[in-house]
Order: sequence, then C-alpha cells, then structure tokens
Amino acid sequence: MHPRNRHQGRYDLKRLSRVTPALQPFLVRTPAGDTSVDFSNPRAVRFLNQALLKADYGIAHWEIPESYLCPPVPGRADYVHGLADLLAGDRDGDLPRGDEVRLFDLGTGANVIYPLLGHTEYGWHFVGSDIDETAVRIADSIVRGNQLGNAIEVRAQTLRGHLFHGVLRPGERYAATLCNPPFHASAAEANRSGRDKRRNLAARSDGPPRASRKLPLNFSGRDGELWCQGGEARFVRKMIRESVDFGAQVLWFSSLVSKSAHLPGLRAEVRKAGAVDVREVAMAQGNKQSRFLAWSFQGPEARRDWWRHPARPTPGHGKP
Repeated sequence: MHPRNRHQGRYDLKRLSRVTPALQPFLVRTPAGDTSVDFSNPRAVRFLNQALLKADYGIAHWEIPESYLCPPVPGRADYVHGLADLLAGDRDGDLPRGDEVRLFDLGTGANVIYPLLGHTEYGWHFVGSDIDETAVRIADSIVRGNQLGNAIEVRAQTLRGHLFHGVLRPGERYAATLCNPPFHASAAEANRSGRDKRRNLAARSDGPPRASRKLPLNFSGRDGELWCQGGEARFVRKMIRESVDFGAQVLWFSSLVSKSAHLPGLRAEVRKAGAVDVREVAMAQGNKQSRFLAWSFQGPEARRDWWRHPARPTPGHGKP
C-alpha cells in the first residue's frame, strides 16, 4: 500500500468492533486460527467500512442501502494518496492541502467515498456527480450528517449520455478528477465475476459450508455501478474524448483501470485527444494489482503556473 495509507498491516478488529459493535457478529476464525472478517458477507463489508471510516477518519455517519456499492476503504485511500503525489509533482514535491484544492469525483455513488477520504486526509474540497438521483440523495445525506456541506457538494447528472458536460460548470477549476468506472461490459459478466469472487472468499473463511450459503455480491452494487455497455474501456475512452472540452479547467483527469490489457488502447486514445502528458500510477493491496491512468492537456510549466496563481472561488461558487 501507499506509505501514507492508514491501513498498513492487519486490521485491529478489537478496536474496530468497539467503534462499531455491529461488526462483532461477522468476525470469523480463519483456517490458520486468526480472527478475520467474513468478507463474503455484504453486511460484514458494510460494517467494516463504517468502523474504518469512524475510527480512522472521524466519519461518524455513513449509511448506504444494501443494494449500493460498498467500496474497500484501503484501496480507495491508495488512489487518493497516489493522486496527491501526482499533483505534488507539479509543486516541487509539496503535497497540496487545503480548501483551495478542488477535485471532481465522477460517479461518486451513494458511498461518496473519495470526497470523504480526500477531505479528511488533505482538506480538499470536492464536487461529486452521479446519474442515480437516489444515490445523490444518499450521498448528500452522508455529507450533511457529517457537517461537511461546506467542503463536499453532490450534483445530479441530468444530461444522459454525458460525463462532464452538465456537471462541470463554466469558470470552475479543478486540480484533478477521479473516477471508479463500471468495470464490466454486461450484467452477466458482473454476476459471473461476483460469483467467482464470493466462492474464493467463502472458501477462506471458517463459517458455514459453501453449499449451504446464499452468496450475494459481497461488495453489493447496482447495475450502473458495476457494468455499462462496452465495459470500463469504452467508459474511459468516452471520458477521455469528453475531457478535451474541459482541458483548460482541469489540471489532471484520472480514472481507475482494472485491467492492464486496456492500457495500450487508452493511451492511444489519450494521444489522439491531444493530451500533452499521460501517467500510469501503479497501486497494490496484498496480491491485488491495480492502477489509475491520468492525463493532462497542460504542459509542465502551465501546471506549475496553475499552483503559483490559484483562482479563488467567487462567493457561492460551486453551489447548486
């Protein structure tokens, strides 16, 4: 994990259970005799997230319906820290902190996880967007429940078929955008991947036999969060093409890319779009390898000048 990630090593499950007692019934014994969380159970994953957010980030209010995506906090934190390092590269290594640093979270979801982590770790201000109006209401409830309305705004994307148009407003400037795109190309593919993952997780726990279990998606997720036509590669290509129209307003665009096989095609799309810089930032959590792709339409000197002359928001800037 990233050196600044708070989740190095094993979870302190005693501490987390004290913070969120609802986690306790979902602790299991591993074949090696250690205590772990039943990661094959979506309720266990949700309560673990609640505990981590409360214990390590001071997020006391975080409730999402069982049908919505429940992302792993450590992996999402790695993306935030990796992006901070990318931005620091244009500032002679100085990590950007404070409310002058604005980021845009494309597809923030009901969990609004990136704004919560980014604001807690670096004091950044966020705008998040989503096409699911229910997710927007839930995310906004989490933001208001934690008294973060001055730091995080959630906007509904009402222009179907668009990603940035309709939610990025004229005159707004963002240091970076983040995105956790739908990984799968169809519902069938998402379900098949989920079943395989659940079997592997269940096999490693010491609970009831696998045959006796109903195994829902351990991380949950609605269709729009898990799959889209053409999968993640098509989604990110669309993001790249649309980002051209906002190249002067955003320093760095970025997106998670789950499959390394997609990177050559996406790099070609970035070059075709006219970006002057593209980066692949590797991340790892245990045996899982991941990465995010970042691109900018501004050269190194323009990016340094961006930080030398920050534009302060005008009164009411960014408010709906």
